[in-house]
Amino acid sequence: MNTDRHTRDNLWTLITPPTVWALHFLVSYLLAAYACAPNVQVFETIGGARIAIAIVTLLALVLIGLVFRRALHEWRTEGGSGFHNDEDSGAGRERFLEFSTVLLAALSFVAVLFVALPVLINADCR
Repeated sequence: MNTDRHTRDNLWTLITPPTVWALHFLVSYLLAAYACAPNVQVFETIGGARIAIAIVTLLALVLIGLVFRRALHEWRTEGGSGFHNDEDSGAGRERFLEFSTVLLAALSFVAVLFVALPVLINADCR
């Protein structure tokens, strides 16, 4: 049992940010498709879908940001803020998972921004 104040990272903490990004991608494109599908007029605005996608985007960015902050804090406070790992131990694997989670969370944060970018550019179903 882990008695120190740090949490134990595992595969779930590692895949949470890309999973949030994938769900954001799916929901955003489904909302846009649903808003544009019944429209015969190509230039009709999709204001409601844009607001919904903005809310989903903010929620995804907050979730990914929380995972990033947690992983970065644990990676830095454990003394593992170097890029090398030359020991085969539980602590070494823990630092590797924390650093990998930091990288995946940063990548997922940027990916969510890029998925939401078309909503900022396009106001209609073109």
